[in-house]
Amino acid sequence: MAIPTYTKAGAKATTAAKLDKSVFGLEVRSHELLKQAYTAYLANGRTNNARTKTRGEVSGGGKKPWKQKGTGRARFGSIRVPIWRGGGITFGPTGIENYSKQLSTKSKQTAIRQALSLATNENRISVIEAFEVKDGKTASAVKLIKKLGVTGRTLIVVSEKSEETMRAVNNIQNIVVIDARYLNVFDVTNADAILIAKPALDVISEWLGGDK
Repeated sequence: MAIPTYTKAGAKATTAAKLDKSVFGLEVRSHELLKQAYTAYLANGRTNNARTKTRGEVSGGGKKPWKQKGTGRARFGSIRVPIWRGGGITFGPTGIENYSKQLSTKSKQTAIRQALSLATNENRISVIEAFEVKDGKTASAVKLIKKLGVTGRTLIVVSEKSEETMRAVNNIQNIVVIDARYLNVFDVTNADAILIAKPALDVISEWLGGDK
């Protein structure tokens, strides 16, 4: 299968890029694996900073608030019980929870193939000769992106991220540059347009192509 190729300056090239059918041409009959890979990506990036104090950790409450009998009120041994305001929290986050989810390597690769195949069917993928901003200036990156004619959230896949290119695009809204070796379902699914540099296309085919 082939799709149009664009030069670095944004002009359409004379020849079309050929995409590996085993990577970009799968028939996706179920989205269950895609969902699992998507939620696993979010879960594995989740930080675990929330922590609450239990009854034993809240300060105060050492003295019994009133005597056991004769007051007509319910029995309490401390003002820091969970049902009182200012008391400890029952079953709250402790800061040691593990929210990560595991997928096998083959499952991850299959999910990425499915995401790329869906993007290809929706005409969201274009191949460019290269994407590099040698002077590291944001203005140069904006000019280059305008020439390529993409709008919305754009994923640019390169074979290797240079420091100058990343400095140029870091402050541009809705532009994500990613190394081909770290391609993931989350970025592919959320992108309105996907630009793949030719060297990155070779990396993707070698990584995901064939019977892997």
